[in-house]
Amino acid sequence: MTTVIVGAGRIGSSVIELATDADISVTVIEREHKRTHDIETDANCRVIHDDATKRETLHEAEVGNADAIIATTEQDTTNLMVLMLARELGCETLVSVVHDEENIPLFRRLGATIIENPQRLIAEYLFRGTHDPGIQGFMHVGDREGGAEVFELSVADGAPIIEKTLEEADVAGFLPPSMVIVAVERDGEIIIPRGNTQIEEDDLVTVFSKEGITNEVIEPFKPEAERSPNTDAE
Repeated sequence: MTTVIVGAGRIGSSVIELATDADISVTVIEREHKRTHDIETDANCRVIHDDATKRETLHEAEVGNADAIIATTEQDTTNLMVLMLARELGCETLVSVVHDEENIPLFRRLGATIIENPQRLIAEYLFRGTHDPGIQGFMHVGDREGGAEVFELSVADGAPIIEKTLEEADVAGFLPPSMVIVAVERDGEIIIPRGNTQIEEDDLVTVFSKEGITNEVIEPFKPEAERSPNTDAE
């Protein structure tokens, strides 16, 4: 697999590291001289020191033969221009960060896969980790505002759902109709849950919640002492 990565800033350098570690053939396009030098020194990839919004630069990077292009610059206009040119040159898989939500429709019209507002995403991870340390990861599904979320939740010592099967937890009112437990990780193994799957302490459960991360969803996985008085199951 070959990938062209545009931009070697904080986001781009992390993508470059992940791609090279995965033994993906990478070509990096970066305008800033210092960043270009750092990538040439540290990363095992081809580096082009030029403007990615020029067709000549993308031709040199052989974008038309690449499996994907990933635009990571801090300017939505630059990222959009790069993807438009890449599509014109024959690259079918387009990926980009988008900093301003008002620009999202423009990227979607191109058929691009987008990561919306990475700074806000980092802030949300930090907030989730402070607000509820039991949540170890999450992903928005659909619209950000009031949309569904998929997240991982650690089952704490003393949680009321411990030693209950999913059927029993449902009857007890611990599983709202808008949520589904889609996986359970236990001792390094992934369990595809069934009705008779029993939840144990220290399980890491992957939850899909149509209503997002709400107290109703997460409190059955918390210690009894941390649960709100008005959320006990009937």
